[in-house]
Amino acid sequence: MILDRIQRENDIKKIGADDWNPLAEEIREFLINHISTSGGHLASNLGVVELTMAMHLVFDLPKDKLIWDVGHQSYTHKLLTGRKDKFDKLRKFGGMSGFPKRSESPCDSFDTGHSSTSISAGLGYVAARELLGDKNRVVSVIGDGALTGGMAYEALNNASRLKSNFIIVLNDNNMSISENVGGMSQYLSNIRTAEAYTGFKTGVEKTLSKIPVYGDKVIHQLRKTKSGIKQLMIPGMLFENMDITYLGPVDGHDIPGLIRIFNEAKKVNRAVLVHVLTKKGKGYSPAERHPARFHGAEPFEIETGLPSKKRTKANYSDIFSTVMRKFGDRDPKVVAVTAAMPDGTGLKRFKNMFPERFFDVGIAEEHAVTFAAGLAAAGLKPVVAVYSSFLQRAYDQIVHDVCIQNLHVIFAVDRAGLVGSDGETHQGILDISFLSSIPNMTLLAPKNKWELSDMLKFAVDFNGPIAIRYPRGEAYDGLKDFRAPIELGKSEILYDESEIVLIAVGSMVKIAENVRKELKDIGYQCSLVNARFVMPLDETMVKTAAKEHNLIVTLEENVLSGGFGEKVSAYVAACNFPTRVISVGIPNEYVEHGNVDILRKELGIDEPSITKRIITEYLGTQVY
Repeated sequence: MILDRIQRENDIKKIGADDWNPLAEEIREFLINHISTSGGHLASNLGVVELTMAMHLVFDLPKDKLIWDVGHQSYTHKLLTGRKDKFDKLRKFGGMSGFPKRSESPCDSFDTGHSSTSISAGLGYVAARELLGDKNRVVSVIGDGALTGGMAYEALNNASRLKSNFIIVLNDNNMSISENVGGMSQYLSNIRTAEAYTGFKTGVEKTLSKIPVYGDKVIHQLRKTKSGIKQLMIPGMLFENMDITYLGPVDGHDIPGLIRIFNEAKKVNRAVLVHVLTKKGKGYSPAERHPARFHGAEPFEIETGLPSKKRTKANYSDIFSTVMRKFGDRDPKVVAVTAAMPDGTGLKRFKNMFPERFFDVGIAEEHAVTFAAGLAAAGLKPVVAVYSSFLQRAYDQIVHDVCIQNLHVIFAVDRAGLVGSDGETHQGILDISFLSSIPNMTLLAPKNKWELSDMLKFAVDFNGPIAIRYPRGEAYDGLKDFRAPIELGKSEILYDESEIVLIAVGSMVKIAENVRKELKDIGYQCSLVNARFVMPLDETMVKTAAKEHNLIVTLEENVLSGGFGEKVSAYVAACNFPTRVISVGIPNEYVEHGNVDILRKELGIDEPSITKRIITEYLGTQVY
């Protein structure tokens, strides 16, 4: 295999041009085979094989800095930097990350996981290069979807002031910018960046600038004339008007063409944007036909593209989807907002049935929240469906635009808690801490699928900011006989005994249920409380628990700092109760990628670890 000849970075430069296309096919075959067993981001990686190869052929890593936006499309980059043997443990605990990681390789210039960040990070590298007197190149890759994020435009605004080379690669896999004048655009791009033209232009401007009074006016008029011609003949004027040179569009699967345009881009002494057209899922027909399905794929059968494991039970996103569809029928004021995740959040059915009440704002979480605030202020009932880790990006908007005005915006916080293989950037382990610290915010978490439905109904009828956090994966269908009505700030007593009380939040109720069984098997009396509300805290329940039990154990799938356990401990201490409180949660650290069950065990929040801790720490019995 040609791929076997690549053992480290820059080895691709030893591969002859005749072998480039065969190498690209080998890479695609390798990725399909491995991701079909491990799962991962397939469609995006298949789309950038030639683009990645061309960048590795032109640039010198790790001296030159290659920064991927989001980073889920960096698998080919990892292969070309000598990490082929690590793909067997891709996204597994202790194995290779599915995203760029500086700790993994010096060729990974920046850890990424969320979108719209690469241009800002690249600008930081450029500024450092100028201050330190380095000579390296900086290349930031960003997708057309990520350009809906405001941070990308903030960075472009700053990039326009550069007087040295900075290459931005726009990976456009949706044909969102017209290509009907591509030939003329390529021709003009070649002229503008040719050495003869660039040298002539610089010389003319220097000469004219020496002419008293009129020199600068002549230069200004020439620039205006040139810009007018560009506006008539080429795309990319948004960038050109910002003083960012635009090159392209270019076929993202034509390696020689990509090499030529990157070499042209290196000659520009300012920010230059290279517009590359790629096909998501290229080379694997199921991914080409259904790129969204193969964005973050579970293990699948290569022949059909169908999942290897058939799902038999609904997940929490499915439950949310069903309830939202019903609300769409019942209440014309209910509207749905998502940030480029209609499928992932379960809003696709709502979108199909009520298109006029569905709003996909693109990858723009900050805008999504303030847009929802406007909808609420106008009298509608917006439901913002968003992953927990992405909601972090809109913290300021939640505070200033929703909660200060006490507006009725409903946040459906999906993927709350540990999400597994995507790692640190995607674990939803901070939302309890940051949401429960905001005045006017009400925060709930369901114990099972029926309670999610009940909480959504409660939220729609509520008046004020309200968030419901629920985990990724299969919806728990246990404890179905416990379905007390939802009352503001009231928990649910599942088992009322004595000695020890377990107070669990959301997904941890299932674990607490099993911990209780283990403690009872040993001979201890144990109550179990479904907290339901993180904010407002059920102080009456906590007070009763402290009076009637020797030990309170709180359980949450969130970092301990600022979490539910801290709130309970603070209240018990403020009331001067002697009852001891043990807080079970995630240590104040970022959690790497891996299977969720393995992560829980490593973090000490699985059933055996919690039981052992209770017996060892409180009851004084060593458990072996």
